[in-house]
Amino acid sequence: MFIRSLLLLLICLKGNAQQIVFHSSNAKLEAAFNWAQQMALSYKGHKDDPVGPWYESALPPRSAFCMRDVAHQCIGGEILGLAAENRNMLTLFAKNISKEKDWCSYWEMNKHGLPAPEDYRNDKEFWYNLNANFDIMNANWRMYLWTGNKLYINDPVFRNFHDRSVDEYINTWILQADSLLVRPAYPNAPIPFNEKDAFHRCRGLPSYSEGVPHLKMGVDLIAALYRGLETYAAILETGGQRAKAAGYRLKAEQYRRHIENTWWDAQAQQYQTHVTNDGAFGKGEGETFLLWFDALKDSTRARRTIEHLVSNNWNVENLSYFPVVLSRYGYYDQALRYILHLADPGTKRREYPEVSFGVVEGIIQGLMGVDADARYNRISTLFNGQQADTLSAENIPVLSGRITVSEYRNSASLQYHGNTAIVWRAKFTGRHAFIKTGNRKIKALQELDKRGNFISYADVKLQPGKAMTVTVD
Repeated sequence: MFIRSLLLLLICLKGNAQQIVFHSSNAKLEAAFNWAQQMALSYKGHKDDPVGPWYESALPPRSAFCMRDVAHQCIGGEILGLAAENRNMLTLFAKNISKEKDWCSYWEMNKHGLPAPEDYRNDKEFWYNLNANFDIMNANWRMYLWTGNKLYINDPVFRNFHDRSVDEYINTWILQADSLLVRPAYPNAPIPFNEKDAFHRCRGLPSYSEGVPHLKMGVDLIAALYRGLETYAAILETGGQRAKAAGYRLKAEQYRRHIENTWWDAQAQQYQTHVTNDGAFGKGEGETFLLWFDALKDSTRARRTIEHLVSNNWNVENLSYFPVVLSRYGYYDQALRYILHLADPGTKRREYPEVSFGVVEGIIQGLMGVDADARYNRISTLFNGQQADTLSAENIPVLSGRITVSEYRNSASLQYHGNTAIVWRAKFTGRHAFIKTGNRKIKALQELDKRGNFISYADVKLQPGKAMTVTVD
């Protein structure tokens, strides 16, 4: 703890002209961001580590990064300027997929550039959660949308990873939509098989929930399959392969329908989260990933899921997802509550790396609604803070440039520093006929958020180095 505190102090003293600076009229929120930024940056690897650029995204004593954590932390990392680290770690995961490992990659790698021995013995004996390929695929897509770097979708290493994951990986692990409940308990197990050996028993865990005995399938893996195939379809569409993309969207929909038709407990008004080898359904922590993978289209069931999640206690890994997923579903007051809870010095294990990265993402993407879509060279903003709050952030890296954003309930300003003009999609909650910039009135368009609330928006072109302010009545 002393070393970690010293690192935090050095980061504060050193400063960085390009480091993101966040301000808010909510002093607790500003303090939460400052703590999270300092903590997250303290996990940056040393420049001479053999693995190349990386940041801690696993249990801290391991000096390592695992697939689930990186998939979760990458946008927070990008916001904090850890672009080289993201590129390197995601490339390593994609690069190390192999037939010898039944189209798995390395679940966890360390600063030496090796598979972490805590999770890997050899290509036949290792720990692997099957959600990982689809989580990383979705992370690659989100990184492309945020940065505009086509490496994440076009580079041969990434293309091979994506292609293998939606084909050989699904087939090898018997993850077709009609096989989920009848597949063998341990496909591709080492021979001879030792159930007491975690590297045998957990070589292909069908869930991120690791504490369920005799697990056959987790609903979170089905949600991951849905999101992975949806993501693959989006990548294909970006490359002009619309007919092929449509086929994968149909496959994705089979998984989503399976969740709704098989896993919803109407009596409890809650999703089952796992089924064991004897066919018994049960409930646990997997609901969080139904939201993370955006697999719920029924707003009533989504609301019931969120109500159940926020009324119970979860481990800090689960809670670290809450700021951004609750914001995504329109529960901004709850998102703020969890941001402040996660940053509270009294919260146990708040030093776990996902926590600080999750707080950064929850504030910038969640409460400030900053998002990007490289397909249209577009940046979006939407104020989701408390009505009386003001929020501002300087030097956010996005779309090969940097932006400064200031927001209030009915006003937003954005300045972009980059090489080319961008489209700013300025969003406001509620129904507004016009969005104004100076003396100009722009007819607003409307969309509905996931809770059915109206969002008004307008697209404006913003030249490099220019600033613009927009308002609504």
